[in-house]
Amino acid sequence: MQQAQAMVELWRGGMLESSHSGHAVICDAAGQIVQAWGNPEAVIFPRSSCKMIQALPLVESGAADAAGLTDRHLALACASHDGAALHVGMVGAWLQGLGLAEADLRCGSHEPADRPERDRLIRAEETPCQFHNNCSGKHAGFLTITRHMGAGPEYVEIDHPLQRAIAEATAEVTQETPAGYGIDGCSAPNFAVTVHGLARAMAGFAAAGRTGSARDRAKVRLREAMATWPVLVEGEGSACTELMQAMGGQVAIKYGAEGVFTAILPDHRLGVALKITDGSKRAAETAIAALLVRLGVLDPAHPLVGHWLDVPQRNRRGIETGVLRAADALR
Repeated sequence: MQQAQAMVELWRGGMLESSHSGHAVICDAAGQIVQAWGNPEAVIFPRSSCKMIQALPLVESGAADAAGLTDRHLALACASHDGAALHVGMVGAWLQGLGLAEADLRCGSHEPADRPERDRLIRAEETPCQFHNNCSGKHAGFLTITRHMGAGPEYVEIDHPLQRAIAEATAEVTQETPAGYGIDGCSAPNFAVTVHGLARAMAGFAAAGRTGSARDRAKVRLREAMATWPVLVEGEGSACTELMQAMGGQVAIKYGAEGVFTAILPDHRLGVALKITDGSKRAAETAIAALLVRLGVLDPAHPLVGHWLDVPQRNRRGIETGVLRAADALR
C-alpha cells in the first residue's frame, strides 16, 4: 500500500524542523486520476469538506426553491462559518422564515471563532447558542428539507430519511459504497470514502452543466453559491474565504476538520481532494494553496495568497524565525 507523502514542511534556521504528510488526488470529469500523492485509495472521513454533497438533496428535491432560498442561503448550507453576526443573523432569519426556532437545531452550541462576536457575547454576558455553531447553516438546510419531506425532527439520526438520501447521494457522486460512517462534531453522520472518491465527486461538481439533470443543476447552483459568497462559507481572514476571493469566484473550495480540503474547478473540469494524516489545519491550508497554484487557478503573487502559501513564522517579538511551505512534490 502506498504511504502518505510529505506535503508541507516547517523550516527554521535553514533546517527542516517539522513535516506534515498526506494524500491528495486531482481527478478529471471522467473520474480518472490526473495526478496523485500518497495513497489515492486511503479511506477518510471527509468531515465538512463534503457539505456540498450533503446539500444536494436540499436543492435537487425542490425544497430549496419551495422555501425561497437564495444563493446566499445555499452558500451558508455548505459553510463552516465563524459565527460572525452576519452568519448568526442569517441562520436565525432562515429558521424564522420556516416557522422554526433555535431549539429545532440538532448541532449544539460553541463559542464563535469570530472575535467581534465572541467579545460581544462576553460584554453582554450572553452564552453562545446553536446559531453560533459553525455548522448551523448546514443544519438550517437539513431542517428545510426535513420540513419539505414531512419527516421527523431528529434529522441527524442515521435512519432518518434525510440521512438515507445523503448516504445515497454520497455513494452516487463518489461512485463507491461508503466504508462506514462516523458522527461529526455537529452530530450529523459523516460517510467514509476514499480520497479518490472524494476527488471524483468534486470533479463531478466541476463538470456539471446548467442544462443537465436535476442533480447537475443542483451541483452548479451549489458550487456557484460557494464561489460567489466566500465570506459566508467561512469568514473574514480564513483560508476558504481568502483563497476563493483571490480566485475571483472561479473556484469553490471547502475545508474539513482533521486536515481535509476539497476544490471544484469548473473551467478545468477538475476536482481535488486532500487529507493531511496528522489532521493539521495549517498544513491542509498550505497544501491546497500550493495545489491551486500548481493548477494555474491561484496567482501566488496575489496579496491574500501569502497568508497561506509560504507562511512566515514569527516569534513574540515579531522576528521572522522560519517558514511553513509546501514540499517540493506539490510545487
